[in-house]
Amino acid sequence: MPKRLIKKYMPDHKKIRDHKHLQFFGNVLHNGNLWHFNRRSVSGAFAIGVFCAFIPLPSQMIIAAALAILVQVNLPISVSLVWISNPITIPPIFYGSYKLGALVLGQEILETDYQMDIDWFIAQIDCIWQPFLLGCFIAGVVSASIAYITIRLLWRLHIIRHIQERRARRKKAKEKL
Repeated sequence: MPKRLIKKYMPDHKKIRDHKHLQFFGNVLHNGNLWHFNRRSVSGAFAIGVFCAFIPLPSQMIIAAALAILVQVNLPISVSLVWISNPITIPPIFYGSYKLGALVLGQEILETDYQMDIDWFIAQIDCIWQPFLLGCFIAGVVSASIAYITIRLLWRLHIIRHIQERRARRKKAKEKL
C-alpha cells in the first residue's frame, strides 16, 4: 500500500521537534493530526494542497502549511501537492483559469501576442486580473472538492475491500475446521 511507502520517507517527529529552524512554531508541529495518515487527514490535505496550487502567489507552500496547521490535516501531503503547479504546468493552469474567469464574467478573452517579459505582464494585468483571480478561485475550489471526494471514496473502497478479504479468510479458516 502507498501508505507504508509514504510513511517510510516521512520525517521523524524527534528530528522535527529538535530542528533549529522550526523552533518558532513551538508545539504546533507536534500535533499528531499533522503527521498521521487517516481518511480525514489525508483527504483534507489533498483538498488544501490542490486548492493552494491554484493560488497565483510564490508563497503557495507557506499558505498550504498554514492552512494544514489551522485545519489539522496532514502537513507533508498538503505542502507537497502544491507542486502540481510547477514551472511546467503553471502556464496552462493559469491560462485555463483566466479563460474560466472570463467565461464566468462574460468577458471576451484577450487575444494578444505573448511576450516573456515583465513589461508585457504589467501592461496586460489591468485587463486580466479580475477574470484571472476569479478563474483561479473557481478552479481551486472545484479541484479541491474533487480531490477531497475522490480520496474519501478511494479510502472507503480500500476499507470495504479489506473487510471483504478478511471475512473471506475467516470463512475459509472456519471451513477448514
